[in-house]
Amino acid sequence: MGNNSIFYNCYPLDKLWQTLEVCQRGGVDLPKVKMVITILSVYLIPKPPSNLNLSSPKYKKMSAYWNKNLHPTCLAKLTFILFFLVSGSLHLSAQSTAKSLSLFDGKTLNGWKTVDPTHEKLWFVADSILRSGDGIHKIPANTYLHTTREYSDFEFRCLFRLSGDPKTGMINSGIQYRSNIEGGKMVGYQADIGNGYWGDIYDEHRRGKLVGGDLSTLKHLLKEDGWNSYIIRCKGNLHELYINGVKTCEYIEKDPKIPQKGVIAVQIHSGGIAQVEFRDLSISEIP
Repeated sequence: MGNNSIFYNCYPLDKLWQTLEVCQRGGVDLPKVKMVITILSVYLIPKPPSNLNLSSPKYKKMSAYWNKNLHPTCLAKLTFILFFLVSGSLHLSAQSTAKSLSLFDGKTLNGWKTVDPTHEKLWFVADSILRSGDGIHKIPANTYLHTTREYSDFEFRCLFRLSGDPKTGMINSGIQYRSNIEGGKMVGYQADIGNGYWGDIYDEHRRGKLVGGDLSTLKHLLKEDGWNSYIIRCKGNLHELYINGVKTCEYIEKDPKIPQKGVIAVQIHSGGIAQVEFRDLSISEIP
């Protein structure tokens, strides 16, 4: 955050740094957390008009009002968000001890295939990003691109971006996991993506929605038409989803007949004019 922030001189970053030092002693990557706080500070605190004189009585009056009324609220928001980011980082860093393997080489679709061979043309690589949809035409059908390998207990990570015009139809995507192809259909768990579905676990072509995502914290961090991160963690019958480091839901599978092993797949839903993009797809198998 620079001096162009209207409340820069009275924003107590020293208190945040003290909190961050405690985080560092707890094993959190301090530079990354500092970067997040800086970004959040810029995002939450408005910039002044270009003609504002920071030494003027108007600025001083606004600063005084900030100190008395607004500052505690904004600081509470930042501290609240930081708490969840740090908690998630500690939780995930303690669990992520297995070696991470890349699932996407950034150049080709090697190691991936579509459920329907005629849908191969709907998935492509551009600028080291895995994409489907062109943002010009409507998505004609649900299409899935899945790994050729199956996985059981794992932690999957990726960055994703979903864009489109909801006025033209449904704008939705998802990440299938522990899924199988049955009768030409993708059957299995899906980590959902899109308005009204963020962070849900949906059982594709089987039981429907299993659990809804909690957006109470995520709504402060989610960039609906920008890049976000997804983490899917499965260990035994426990499923956990994280978006941007925030846990959206967990689910315990109680049906012993449901397979605990299957492919990973990326999906784009039929409907409106949309495009979905994925990058940095990796997986760590949990012993």
